[in-house]
Amino acid sequence: MTITPTSPGVPHSVPATPGAKMAHEISEQPHVLAGLLDSGRKQFVAVADIIKRTSPRFVLLAARGTSDHAALYAKYLIEISLGLPVGLASPSTLTAYGATPQLEGVLWLAVSQSGGSPDLVESTAAARRLGALTVAVTNSPGSPLAGAAQHHVDILAGSETAVAATKSYTAQLLALWLLVDAWRGGTSTNAAGIPDWAASVLADDAVLDVAGSYRFAERIITTGRGYSYPTAREGALKLMETSYLPAQAFSGADLLHGPFAMIDSQHPVIAVVPEGIGGTAMRPVLERLAERGAHVCVVGDLSAALPGSLVVPLPAGVPEELSPILQILPLQRLALQLSVERGNDPDAPRGLMKVTETW
Repeated sequence: MTITPTSPGVPHSVPATPGAKMAHEISEQPHVLAGLLDSGRKQFVAVADIIKRTSPRFVLLAARGTSDHAALYAKYLIEISLGLPVGLASPSTLTAYGATPQLEGVLWLAVSQSGGSPDLVESTAAARRLGALTVAVTNSPGSPLAGAAQHHVDILAGSETAVAATKSYTAQLLALWLLVDAWRGGTSTNAAGIPDWAASVLADDAVLDVAGSYRFAERIITTGRGYSYPTAREGALKLMETSYLPAQAFSGADLLHGPFAMIDSQHPVIAVVPEGIGGTAMRPVLERLAERGAHVCVVGDLSAALPGSLVVPLPAGVPEELSPILQILPLQRLALQLSVERGNDPDAPRGLMKVTETW
C-alpha cells in the first residue's frame, strides 16, 4: 500500500477500502507537523513562560493509551533536558480512591487527543484544586479536559477519524517537544527539518518487506531504550489494536532480564535504534538477540544492524530527542499493512471506539 502525502484540510475522497482512513491520516503527518511548527509556536512560548514563572519542583504526567506513550516521551525529555523529576500520574488515586496529595509546586501535564476521558478530566480538575499548575495538551481546544485545566495547548492535528491514532500521536510528540524547548529557552530551530524528514520516511517502502515477512507472525516483541522506548510501546499498541497481534514492548534493559527467556527464532523482535546514546545502549541488546538466533528488524540506525537483520533505515543526523517523531512512522505503516494483509480493517478495530471513556 503506497502512501502519498496530502495536505490536511483539503477536500479529498477516501475510498471505502479497509485501512483507507488510516493510510490517509498517516500520509498527512508531514503537513500536520509543518503546520504546528509554522503556526503553533506562539502558544507554546506563552504557556512555557507561565511554567517558568511558576518554577515547578516536580512534574506529573496524566494520559491514557497512545497519549500515555507521548507522555512517557515527555518524561524523558523533561528529566534529561530540564533536570526535573517527572512521574506518570495514576488518575484513579484522585478519582476512584479520592486521594488528596499535596500538589503545590507541581506541574500537572495532561495529554489527550480528544480531551474527553472522564478520569483525565476529573483528575485534572482535582489536581488544580489541590494546588498544581495544570496544563492540557489536546487536539480539541473545546474539550472538557481543556476546560478543566488552567492552560491549554492545541496540537493542531485536524480531524482524525480512523480509530488508531497516527497523526495526533506525532503531533503530540512535537507539541510536547515545542513546549519543553520553549521552557528551556530554545527557539525550535532544531525541529525545522522534521516535516521533510517525515516525508522522506513515508516515501521509503522498506517497511512493506517487513510486513511480508511478518504476515504470519504469532507474536512480536518491540524494544528500545531512552527516547526510543515510548516508540517501542506505541508500535506494540498499534500492532495489537489493528492486527490483533500479541505484541509486547520492553525497554532494552528489561528485555535482558526475565523476558529474554521467551526469545527464539520463531518470534520477531523489532528494535528501535536511534543514532546517539539510546542507540549505543541498544548495541549489547542486539548482540544478545543475535546470539539467541532471534529474527530482528532494526528501525533506525543502519550501522547498528547485525548480519541477517531486516532494516528500516531512518534519516541520519536527526537529534536523538526528536527521533521518536520519525521512528513511529514506519511502525504505523507496518501495523496498517499487516492488518490489511491479515484480512482486518484497521480503520474499525473490533471492540474499539475513537474515544475511550475510563473512570
